[in-house]
Amino acid sequence: MAHIPQSRLDQVVDRFEQIEARMGATTDSDEIVALSKEHAALMPVAKAARALNEMRREIADLEDMLADGGEDADMQAMMREELEGLKAALPKREQAMQIMLLPKDKDDGAPVMLEVRAGTGGDEAALFAGDLFRMYQRFAQLQGWKMELVSASEGEMGGYKEVIASIKGENTYGRLKFESGVHRVQRVPDTETQGRIHTSAATVAVLPEPEDVDIQIEEKDLRIDVFRASGPGGQSVNTTDSAVRITHIPTGIVASQQDEKSQHKNRAKAMQVLKARLYEAERRRVDEIRAADRKGQIGSGDRSERIRTYNFPQGRVTDHRINLTLYNLNKVIAGEALGEVIDALLAEDQAAKLAAMEDENLS
Repeated sequence: MAHIPQSRLDQVVDRFEQIEARMGATTDSDEIVALSKEHAALMPVAKAARALNEMRREIADLEDMLADGGEDADMQAMMREELEGLKAALPKREQAMQIMLLPKDKDDGAPVMLEVRAGTGGDEAALFAGDLFRMYQRFAQLQGWKMELVSASEGEMGGYKEVIASIKGENTYGRLKFESGVHRVQRVPDTETQGRIHTSAATVAVLPEPEDVDIQIEEKDLRIDVFRASGPGGQSVNTTDSAVRITHIPTGIVASQQDEKSQHKNRAKAMQVLKARLYEAERRRVDEIRAADRKGQIGSGDRSERIRTYNFPQGRVTDHRINLTLYNLNKVIAGEALGEVIDALLAEDQAAKLAAMEDENLS
């Protein structure tokens, strides 16, 4: 494990102190908000840096006192014992500090737009999409996040053909960003009369929705179609053209909304979804340009990538990206143990980034 340069720790502490000083001097409300966010994000890092500095100072002081040899034998024995304890604890403290200093995804703290769609498997895929959505719903509740349904297209036998929700809370994108991809289920559907196991799939997309990013959309680049909302089976559910479909012509990205009775409300929600999709498309374009950086990431986040299998007969969940298998499927699909999978993914991502950082330091 690489040693963290003292200059890097000093840089963190100095920046934190500069922010605190500026917060006490400025009266500009926008600057106060920006400084408050940076202060909150940097506070645990600065606290850890100060604690590491203190540990290093204690080690240096003990080594100096032992080198002087001015103490009696009993005192020297106590100092050696304390020094050994500090040196044994130092690598763990250094590693924790390194993780805190890893480059952060600027969108980790952003709210997200969660999209779950039925894939292959017909009615069973829609039912599975419903199970996944409820899994995230429960997980969000356990995290203390606020989840709001944006739109839903129900399956004929239940579940969802497509469901979109907005999730707001602390570190929502940071926790959910590795959920994007194809989720596969293996189980005996309720509609199966001969007890055969079927394999179905649903896709999940987690799109960051930064509140402070202004997505510039020109009116001339939009095609807006209005139509009558329809329910399961295609039957019309109202007599006015309240449903809205917005197409961003340059990219071909489409967002539709029909859940509200008001065309104005449907248009506003469709624009919200469209902005999140356009922002994600731009993120993906930049990621592709920086493809070499992907060695420090878990998968590509591509919606076509199969990331996880939920095998009901064996009661297991397998995340294929990190070869993780858990035998508590019922708790995972209920949202109660989803955190175990997410924590393992984040730990693997941190380890990969640490390894990449050490490789760069050695090269």
